Amino acid sequence: MKICHDIESCELKTPTIVTFGVFDGLHLGHQTIMKQVVERAKATGLAATVVTFDPHPRAVLHPESAPPLLHTFEQKMEAIARLGIEQVVVLTFTKELAEESAEEFLLQTIFGRLDAREVYLGKGFAFGNRREGNFELLKAVADKLQRLADEVPEVMLRGRRVSSTAIRKLLNDGRINVARRMLGRPYGVESRVIEGHKVGREKLTYATANLKPHNRVLPAKGVYITLTLVEGEWRRSLTNIGVRPTFGGDAEVSVETHLMNFDREIYGEKIRVRFLHRLRGEKKFESIEALKAQIDKDYKRAVRYFDRAAVKRNIRFV
Repeated sequence: MKICHDIESCELKTPTIVTFGVFDGLHLGHQTIMKQVVERAKATGLAATVVTFDPHPRAVLHPESAPPLLHTFEQKMEAIARLGIEQVVVLTFTKELAEESAEEFLLQTIFGRLDAREVYLGKGFAFGNRREGNFELLKAVADKLQRLADEVPEVMLRGRRVSSTAIRKLLNDGRINVARRMLGRPYGVESRVIEGHKVGREKLTYATANLKPHNRVLPAKGVYITLTLVEGEWRRSLTNIGVRPTFGGDAEVSVETHLMNFDREIYGEKIRVRFLHRLRGEKKFESIEALKAQIDKDYKRAVRYFDRAAVKRNIRFV
């Protein structure tokens, strides 16, 4: 997949089938739109193209209320590529771009530089100066140019609209199973392994990889059954998110992952963690012995989880 950061100088394939938006998290709603783009591109022989913005528009216009992003830029590009998109145009969002009218954006970028023959937009998406652009405007401009525009219906899950906002709320509440259904995959973070307090190895006999995730959104404090990608393999793991209250409490939330049946040093390695199931919330224990007894129970529950036939069928791990 080609990623273009300068639309004027990139050698892009045109004409195109296009969608545009922020696409934070690339959830089921976003996937539905992009699958439509890919299907139409295959049917017409045109280039399946996504236009997205970096940074998030609200981070530029209203930084005090800008949402924390679910994906890193790299994660978003990888997820888009897996859907079969041929090229992505990344527009640097600035205040100058924000002042461009919605119609000007369509005429110069979407139908102009990209020569879009068909454009697919998520229901309710607004764009352009003061968010004046909507599907009705897109349809009117497309009709004048004898191009096609269509609005893709939103995706619902249990009567709730699938959205990045809803997913952030679910993760904040620790409801990772519902978040997983909205994303179409387990929520994941990536990080380099950093030096920690070595409490897990020295006092609890469960060595942990200490992480400082690049992702800004973390699930609620607690203990999770996870999969961890390390040295090219997905491995069974347990992950704790919290402030370690039994040891006096930390000023900042930490993320610690115990790799099951793994004892190699991986300081400095880049790893990825996917959250599969929440075992419990964070708790302050009366003693280290009580905490260790609970971790033993957590470990046994994780073993039983990974031994389930359905888990073995649907998840590849070591």
